[in-house]
Amino acid sequence: MSSAVPYASARPARRYGRLPALLFLLLLQVLQQQRSDALPIEGRCVGVSDGDTVTLVIGDRREKVRLYGIDAPEKAQPFGQRSKQYAASLVFGRQVGLERSGTDRYGRTVGLVVVNGRSLNEEMLRAGLAWHYTAYSRDARLAWIERQARQKRRGLWADPRPVPPWAFRRAGKPGGDDRDRTLRQLP
Repeated sequence: MSSAVPYASARPARRYGRLPALLFLLLLQVLQQQRSDALPIEGRCVGVSDGDTVTLVIGDRREKVRLYGIDAPEKAQPFGQRSKQYAASLVFGRQVGLERSGTDRYGRTVGLVVVNGRSLNEEMLRAGLAWHYTAYSRDARLAWIERQARQKRRGLWADPRPVPPWAFRRAGKPGGDDRDRTLRQLP
């Protein structure tokens, strides 16, 4: 009698069936979607709401884009109109690239806008017309660019006590504390 193990019993047992393969395929699909969302998309800038929000036409649809990692002064704030005008001078009417990074609570796309190989997000900080929005970004490069603008007293950093837009917005809300208007960004 042979001591060989029959073929059927030498086969490894399938404990999980097709579940691992299906999970793997699902993971690949999710990763592919994330990768395609991060790819630069071409569009034309048809609107500038303020220094950190632009409207692009991509294909046949409009898309409102909040610039990732920055917060520009509100229109009613000092430097608010200047910030909007500077952003418009860089992108309005031009073909731009968009690298999406997410969606904000208002349904706007959040992303990086690139024109002529330069990041609009970074240019706004470099000109001293926006803050690095540290509540939503830990980007070291954006922090460094803001520090450089502060040191050179560019744009709003020429003001000895500029009020950050998040403090300005909070002060304007019903029930907001008037003392919030005096909140200042530390140098």
